[in-house]
Amino acid sequence: MNAPSNYDTITYEADGHTATITLNRPEALNALSPHMVTELRAAYDEAEGDDDIWLMIVTGTGRAFCSGADVKQIPEDGKVIYERPYLSTYDQWEAPQEGTPPFRRMAKPVLAAVNGICCGAGLDWVTTGDIVIASDRATFFDPHVSIGLVAAREMVRLARALPRSVALRMALMGKHERMSAERAYELGMITEVVEHDRLLERAHQIADIVNSNAPLAVRGTRLAIHKTLDLPLLEGEILAETFRERVLRTDDAHEGPLAFVEKRTPNWQCR
Repeated sequence: MNAPSNYDTITYEADGHTATITLNRPEALNALSPHMVTELRAAYDEAEGDDDIWLMIVTGTGRAFCSGADVKQIPEDGKVIYERPYLSTYDQWEAPQEGTPPFRRMAKPVLAAVNGICCGAGLDWVTTGDIVIASDRATFFDPHVSIGLVAAREMVRLARALPRSVALRMALMGKHERMSAERAYELGMITEVVEHDRLLERAHQIADIVNSNAPLAVRGTRLAIHKTLDLPLLEGEILAETFRERVLRTDDAHEGPLAFVEKRTPNWQCR
């Protein structure tokens, strides 16, 4: 395992081809402060820019995965909270992303391992993560309307992942109703419920399985799905084929069939 990078509100550890980013403000239920948002963006960039990293795991410490934005640090003037001057960056002109991985522009997959309370902006990892698993102690809800705020980006995303009536119920009930991990699994919001003490172990098992596949093919497949979700089927198929054609020109695309014929484990070079 490589030496962890130095952050204040998160931890970052690289182990083999996997980077684990852990939200580490347990005393605040891992609520997103402006500084944590800045550090998360740096950690995502660090993992995306490291050729040795093929997949990111995101999880939390304590009894919460993420309880959303830190309401104690919301400014009175209502301006979006960033550590940069207001509206000085392009990101501030977009829909606020807070802790969301930059899933629209990144290539490497994200595995979210939800260890506990997951609400508000914490739901962004559920709706944008590529693989989402959860502890049997995890709960999901959106408290926005209960504190006088519109449930916006988070629930718009969730309404595309859940049946409309379920998403609306969660949005309008606010903090007064919580969804269990089992119910989230039944609805397809997460893909696996894991015994709490085995959550990170299982996350790394899944990461190892994904990383045993050709990394460029994994990224091309991920992008083919993400980039075509809002397209008509035919246009989506054509765009997906362009990703396939790009990967066909790589050394790994030659190595895979060769290893199959020679009945050996492929030696992926990520090139």
